[in-house]
Formats: sequence, C-alpha cells, structure tokens
Amino acid sequence: MVDSDKREAMTAHSNFEEPDGTGLIRHDPWLAPYAAALRHRYQCFRRALQDIDETEGSLADLATGHRYFGFNRGKCDSREGVWYREWAPAADALYLIGDFNDWDRRSHPMQRDRYGVWSIFLPDDGSRGQATHESRVKVHVLSKIGPMDRVPAYITRAVQDQQTLTFAGQIWDPPNPYRWQHHPPPIRGGLRIYEAHVGMAQEEQRVGTYLEFAEQVLSRIASAGYNAVQLMAVQEHPYYASFGYHVSSFFAPASRFGTPDELRQLIDHAHSLGLFVLLDVVHSHSVKNLHDGISMFDGCGHQYFHDGPRGDHPAWDSRLFDYAKREVLRFLLSNLRYWLEEFHFDGFRFDGVTSMMYLHHGLGHDFGSYDDYLINDIDESAVTYLQLANQLVKQVNPLAITVAEDVSGMVGLARPLDEGGLGFDYRLAMGLPDYWIKLLKEKRDQDWSMAEIFNTMMNRRRHEKHIAYAESHDQALVGDKTLAFRLMDADMYWHMDKNSQNAVIERGIALHKMIRLVTFASGGEGYLTFMGNEFGHPEWVDFPREGNADSFKHARRQWSLVDDPGLRYGELAAFDQAMLALDEQFDLLDATEIVTLNLDEANQILIFARGGLVFVFNFQATTSQTDYRFAVPQACDHRLILNTDAEEFGGHAFVKPNQTHSAAPKTDEGHENCIQIYIPARSAQVLAPTSLMPADRAACPSS
Repeated sequence: MVDSDKREAMTAHSNFEEPDGTGLIRHDPWLAPYAAALRHRYQCFRRALQDIDETEGSLADLATGHRYFGFNRGKCDSREGVWYREWAPAADALYLIGDFNDWDRRSHPMQRDRYGVWSIFLPDDGSRGQATHESRVKVHVLSKIGPMDRVPAYITRAVQDQQTLTFAGQIWDPPNPYRWQHHPPPIRGGLRIYEAHVGMAQEEQRVGTYLEFAEQVLSRIASAGYNAVQLMAVQEHPYYASFGYHVSSFFAPASRFGTPDELRQLIDHAHSLGLFVLLDVVHSHSVKNLHDGISMFDGCGHQYFHDGPRGDHPAWDSRLFDYAKREVLRFLLSNLRYWLEEFHFDGFRFDGVTSMMYLHHGLGHDFGSYDDYLINDIDESAVTYLQLANQLVKQVNPLAITVAEDVSGMVGLARPLDEGGLGFDYRLAMGLPDYWIKLLKEKRDQDWSMAEIFNTMMNRRRHEKHIAYAESHDQALVGDKTLAFRLMDADMYWHMDKNSQNAVIERGIALHKMIRLVTFASGGEGYLTFMGNEFGHPEWVDFPREGNADSFKHARRQWSLVDDPGLRYGELAAFDQAMLALDEQFDLLDATEIVTLNLDEANQILIFARGGLVFVFNFQATTSQTDYRFAVPQACDHRLILNTDAEEFGGHAFVKPNQTHSAAPKTDEGHENCIQIYIPARSAQVLAPTSLMPADRAACPSS
C-alpha cells in the first residue's frame, strides 16, 4: 500500500464511530434532544444480545428451541427414538398421554431437571409404547390449578376433535419428508403484496385448503402482477372467526386447511410462480384458552405471560407475553426460525406491533410528541424483542423481508438496528385506508381537497419504507365495508353488468380506480391489497359464528364475478394489473422523490411526478378539462401509458390511447416544458417521457 493510501485508510479508521443508537438523528434532526433515549434503547438491545451470546452461544443458537423442546428424534443410551421435552417450571408432574398408550394418565411420567424442563424418551423398539407419525398426543399436567390435559407448547401439528372441538397434538414425522423443488425468486421492482386467507379463498361456502389455494389462487395472484403473497391465519387457532389472531399452537400450521406438507407444497408452488411468501406472524398476544393454548400451562399465570392485569389485553381478550423472560425469547425467536427454515417463508408481517411496544397498547392514545415514542409508557423488553427478531431473521435469511403493523408511527421502526432503529424493512402506512374511509363518509366529492389528499399520501417518516394500501382485510371485516361496497353499496347487486346504466356504479368504478392509483403512486415504497378487493369484491368479510348461524356466505371469494365477461369486476381487475405493471416496467416504487407539479383546488386537479412518470388526476365529478396546461420535469415528449377512463378498464374512452404530447420549450406566459392534455372528469392518466420508453430514448434529450 502506498503512503497516501495508508494515510487515507488511517483517517477513515479514526473517523469511524461505533454505533450508539443515535444515527437516526442524521435523518431527523428533531430527534437531537432525545439522543439519550435513543442511546438507551440501543444499549438495551446490545446488552440483550451480549447476554444471549454469553449464555446461549449466539442469537441463532437461542432460536433453536424447536429442535430441543417438543417432539424430536434422537438417541438415549444408543437407542433411537423420540424425545419429548416441555418447559413447565411450576408444574408438580407431567405425564405424556396419547393414542400410543390409550391416553393413560399415569403410565408415562416425565422427569424434571433443575431448570424446570420435563422430558421423556420413547424408543423405537416400542418397549414404552411407540409414538409414530400422526400419533395423537397431549401432556397431562398436575399443578396448583388442578389436573389438565394440555397440547404441547412446541407441537408442530394440532388437530381438532369435531365432537368436543378441542385440539390434540399430532406427531408429524413422515417417512418421506417433503422435497423442495424451487428456490425463492428475486423480487422485481417494489414489494407488491397480495394479502390472502387460505380458508376463505374458495367460492364454495366452506373452508378452503392449502392445495386448493396453490392450484387455483396462486396463478391469479401472479398473473395480476403481485410479487408477494401474505398468508393470514396460518398459525393454529381454535376459533376460525378470530381470523387467526388468537393463536394457540405457534409452531403448528392451521390444520383445518391441510397438513404441514401441503402448506410446504403451496409455498413451493408460489416460488415457482415468482412469488415471495410472507407469514402474518402473531407474537403480540395469545389465546386465553387453557385447553388448546399455552396460557397457565404449568399452572401459574406468569410462565410465558405477564402475571395479573398486565398479562391480559383489555380489548383483545388474550394473553400478553413477558418479553423479558429468556424462555419467552427462546420460544418466539425459535418460532421465527422454524417458519423460515422448515417452511421456506420469505419473511413476516408482524401483527399488533403497536400493542407490543407500549404499556398502554396504543388504546385511546394520541401520539403527539417524541416523548410518546421514546420516554412515556414504553415496553422496553418488547421493543428489544422486536430488534432481536429482526436481527435473527436477517441472520437466518439475509433476503427475508419484515413488515411492521404499527399505527403509532414509532421512531426508527423501519430503520437499521445500528442506527438505533428496530430493523424492519417496511412499515404499513395504516393511516391511508382510515383516511379514505373518513373522506368518503364525511365529505361530498366536490369538497375533496387536492392538497389534503396529496399531503396525506406523503405524510410518512422520511427514510423509512412504507407499504401503501387503500384497504386491507381490516377494512373489510364485518361491521365495516370494502371500498367498493362503500362506494356502490346495494347497487352492486343489480347494476354491475356491462349493459346497465347507473350513476352510482359509474362514480364507484371511477373513484375505485383513482383512489387506488393515487395511493399506489404516492403512498409508499410498497403496495398491498386484500384478496378480491383489487376487482371490487362486494360486501364484507364475516366468518361463520353463532351470530350469523355459522354461515360461510361472507367467508369466501366469488371469483366467478371477475371471471364473468358480462360483469364489470373484470374491468377493475384489468386496471389493477395495468397499474402494478408501472412498477415492474419503470421501477416506480423504488423511486424515492415525488414532486408536486400542480395542486389546482378550484378544478380539483392533482398532478405529481415520480420515477420520471407524470400522474394527472381530475377528481371533478362533472367538469372535464380541455387543453389543460402544466409543466413537466423533462423537456421531452410524453406518451400516455395508462388511462383510468380507457374502455378496457370500464371507462368511456374519451381519450385516444397511446397518444403523445409534445412539451413546449416555453409558453407565452414564460413557463418551460409545458404540455397540454384533455382530462375527462373523474379520471386519471399516467404519462411517460419518451426518454423512459426503450424505443424512443434517442428522441428525447436527458434533462
């Protein structure tokens, strides 16, 4: 190395500063007064990581609990067999029971070690009864709350008795393990998520299966232009109508949809179609049910959860984890590693992150100050757990993606850990769907403000990536309405055929496309829709329950609507596909700069540019604009590449497709790079400078 190179290297080394958690201040100077709080948050994470390294070997080693606890093949005194281990420190005695011993509650006692871990070995020779593949098992627990038959905490499959409706564990150890055929695909463009529920993905009024979803739905998702599918309600849950949020067996795929290997087949097929697969993981709370879940497993209230009132969620009727406990960390972190390695999930959407991070769970709380994110009522152990979780996920699979469901706007949620962030890749832009509902409910169309719409879309923490969406499953659940149903309501039952003339339907279809386009184009760095909403699926989502006579009428997807060429649902689906193609063709969602070109309140015109593309919206209900002039960033011809009013999208085709607009170098008023276009009422257009069109690049100088 020459002397100058040495000096440069020494200078770089001397300027290097060990991360202390205050790196977030570089992106947000308003955080400077909170440097101590940021430093404390980072130190909590670093101390936890160091403690784990010293006592467990590494974070990755801690996250191997599923290979030790539960049922695992192994040896004892050179004999092959199955070990079953359970952490239950407060229990008086544990007995393994199952069909292998005719559910005898005394024949198979388990032995306790000094750490409160109970174990038993079942050799393959059958000398103590042989638990084989698909054997049903439970553990009989004696404790201060009395004798109870429980489902093992780390069980990887649980099945429900159709008579008693209670669950039992089932050993899943097939003689021919599933052989994976496909590697996870690379993500092209931004993250475009299709949120889906396997059980309600069929048109028939019943529970769908993993295999049906793989065979019938995945191809729809891929052809629609999405590059990721987010599976809801996969972790086992006893009550179907809970939408999967009251988890009982965290390591077990929901058995009502099929077997673990059938879930593997679904994910494998998704990968073959170029789809990432995200798991909606619920680590924010757990079902209270003593017969099926892990609450009070060993007879005490503080085994996995906080004891007393802090251990109960006041709104969700569920138990809350104590993230300060080592065995809780082992359980949850192992759960993440298990889903990544055993099922090849490509990442997670973490549910209920707001509830985890604050002692008040975000209930009835306004976040008006950085004090609310960094000082007041913070559950530090939960925040540290989320940091550890993101660290682990990247260690197991560096390409995995994590998304946080947080309504609070927590500082640094989707920033790197070494800056003092929590390490998520994305956060859900949860204010956007709430805004659209509020706007539709409270304001007349003519009172919509262009500045308000645009500022709402742009109101997010800079330097953090967001998943934008106009609606998700949350907005479709019973008691609410999908955007399509909110726009068109009962008229959807009678006037969605192409021959029908109906003003409500015309307005609804036009705004459905415009709301989605402005959200997609300006609301974030990723995009999400819920299954069926892309084509305006009518009504709401309601699972079979006592209150609706156990009906499946609203717990299904009516694909026949979008497949019927005589109905208008297919036009909405075609538009959604064309909209998503903007990202695949022009890397739209990766473009960070969004520039306002025109906010015309009088005419309700909104125009902005992103990634070189120009987006033009006319929200006026009745007034079209002829020769509407506005400036564009590039002195270049601009070609129309998307028009919400196109005939194939259910529009009136007032604008000629594929037309090109020339940018005048200077107008009489002195404005430069202006174009003039015709913008029909309640429509939007996307224009691309010819510099971005491969065949025309030579005709357009770069600006």
